[in-house]
Amino acid sequence: MKRVLTRRQVLAGTAVGLTATALQAQPPKPTAALPRRILGRTGVSVPILGFGSGSRFTNFYTDDAGEAAVRQALDLGITYLDTAAGYGNGRSETIYGRVLKTRRAEVFLATKNAVRDTDQALRVFEQSLKRLQTDHVDLLHIHNLASEEDLARLEAKGGVIEAFYKLREQKVVRALGMTAHANPYPLKLAIERHDLDCVQMALNAALVGVVKYEGGYKPDPAAPRSFETVALPAARKKNLGILAMKVFGQGHLVGDGSDTVSAETLLRYALSLPIAVAVVGMQDTAMIPQNAAWARTFTPMAEAEMKALSGRLSAAHKVAMDRFLAHHEDVC
Repeated sequence: MKRVLTRRQVLAGTAVGLTATALQAQPPKPTAALPRRILGRTGVSVPILGFGSGSRFTNFYTDDAGEAAVRQALDLGITYLDTAAGYGNGRSETIYGRVLKTRRAEVFLATKNAVRDTDQALRVFEQSLKRLQTDHVDLLHIHNLASEEDLARLEAKGGVIEAFYKLREQKVVRALGMTAHANPYPLKLAIERHDLDCVQMALNAALVGVVKYEGGYKPDPAAPRSFETVALPAARKKNLGILAMKVFGQGHLVGDGSDTVSAETLLRYALSLPIAVAVVGMQDTAMIPQNAAWARTFTPMAEAEMKALSGRLSAAHKVAMDRFLAHHEDVC
């Protein structure tokens, strides 16, 4: 396994990266093909459904059961795997590693790093590679951009963004992304200012609506914040690979009541947006083939149907969902 660059080595431009064989390797065709889309400017074809391994994974699976669930997902064609260094304090990555040591070539692998100190961020990334039992990741996200102040820390001279650019140049990281849970405005700024390949954001039918602007970027404090209306258009303009998360509102939107809807409908809404992948947590093994079946038979939702659904769910859930995501950190 190749050693990740130290900060000194990164900034000096020391060469490190994949072997030619690893760079050229093509994943085998999955057992059960899912519809695929191009991940924006990366040019990579990925399945429209991704396997998420945050709290819905680490809280509900033992290590052995988690490994079996990941293998089941791959067998069903869910070859986009999403994790983070902070999920279960590295446990999610460790479980993935047990699978990747024999099935790495099948997988588009995304992990995340929430550390803002450059030296520590590089150390954490090196630990991620060891846990994942690989010498590269396909996508590394700067995790959970929270505010313009947070963005300024990332942008500082010699900061994390610069260091991660170097990792991408060295082919240890194939693509660089950024995630945001609650506030779309800093993500919009990051998209406009920086050389990102992908973004991951909270997108679901209860998080849309008309957003008022003051001076172009500052929202009216009384107006709900929406990634769909603020950050998504900016990402599309730059042809970034767009990844949806929280499509079920962490389960709060799923049900058969007047203010909830079926999981299939929520997934269909998300996949009807201009995204590449809906990353979904599946805390029960029965959900894996079910979500795969829904993705396999997906048909786009008409615009009028999307507006009607979002209007109904927004009226019931938008304020609570906005507050939930503002304080949510999926690291359990």
